[in-house]
Amino acid sequence: MKDEVTLRQFRYFIAAATTGQFSSASVAENVSQSAITGAVQSLERQLKVRLFERLPHGVALTAEGQVFFHHARHVMDAVNDAMRHASLLPQSVQGTLRIAATYTVLGYFLPDLLSRFKRSYPGVEIDLVDMDRPRLETALQEGSIDLGIGLLSNIENLDQYGHRLLVRSRRRLWAGVGHPLASQAVVSLDDIAEHPQVLLTVDDADMAISKLWSKGEQALKIAMRTSSLEALRGLVAYGFGVAILSDLVYRPWSLEGKKIMAIPVSDPVPAMDVGLLWPEGHVPVGLADIFRQFLLDACEGMGEGHQAASPAGRSRRLRG
Repeated sequence: MKDEVTLRQFRYFIAAATTGQFSSASVAENVSQSAITGAVQSLERQLKVRLFERLPHGVALTAEGQVFFHHARHVMDAVNDAMRHASLLPQSVQGTLRIAATYTVLGYFLPDLLSRFKRSYPGVEIDLVDMDRPRLETALQEGSIDLGIGLLSNIENLDQYGHRLLVRSRRRLWAGVGHPLASQAVVSLDDIAEHPQVLLTVDDADMAISKLWSKGEQALKIAMRTSSLEALRGLVAYGFGVAILSDLVYRPWSLEGKKIMAIPVSDPVPAMDVGLLWPEGHVPVGLADIFRQFLLDACEGMGEGHQAASPAGRSRRLRG
């Protein structure tokens, strides 16, 4: 008799994919490691493909695993929406919501969430604008947008805005498979500083990375700066340099099909925090509050690599 596919298998597979380790996935799901391994092996047996490559320091999705991961996430998102009675929400709500988002958020975090929101509230028009951090902060101060979605970790004076954390994404070292650091289970900042780096210039990524060393950019061997994340992937994959970036934007393959490793850093490296922002002293109401609550619910329980704030943590971050 053919094995049945269960939502539990999907959940365990997603946990393994987002944490990069079966042991970490078992902790996140509060089950034994053998339960995670068994679920993954069952899926691989039924799909007749390998979903993970087993590595010395964990696991990484294969090309087939990456495709299946996106399908599995869509399935679990749809189930979660159904359990929150998304189809029973008021369909008569109408209006326009003014939202601004930064590069990383708009390209790698928001599209699927916006699609899910529109399915629940088809009468709501979303006026979405792409802004860098300085422009987004200006728009918030002027009150020309209802909500901003950006990287809270990049804003120096965060308390001057209302804000809620949505996702905390760890940063790891990216290296091509042939790079000297790619074979290490973990690397230090001193290790990384010995090699040329490719710096991403959007969303203040280059500034965030430079701050990891006491001498800033002076401590780095900079191979190239680029505003294109796909160009950075290609350069890293071909061995022109390494990069420290978050799991939110990690993909194990470049556009050319070359493999990219993500390696934990032993030294403290601040996570990349994605969150909601609104003008100080103006707690979102109406459509803005509906959208805010939707995002908070949708981001609940993401994996360790893209970890959502706990309810208590989010409450502490509420400013009005």
